[in-house]
Amino acid sequence: MDHLIGADEAATILNISPSTLAKMRLSGASPRYVKLGRRVAYRPSDLETWIAAQSFNSTSEYRDA
Repeated sequence: MDHLIGADEAATILNISPSTLAKMRLSGASPRYVKLGRRVAYRPSDLETWIAAQSFNSTSEYRDA
């Protein structure tokens, strides 16, 4: 089982601000996350999967441009 990291650490890994990550969660555009009571956490493997899904060779490959 993956260990869990907090939202601040996940934002650091993604090189975005924690508030941007929170907004992405609200819109459904963020990596998969785990909700533990009021705490939000991420699996490192989910971050890696999400990053891989954001890779494109050209603008014509964008799913939702």
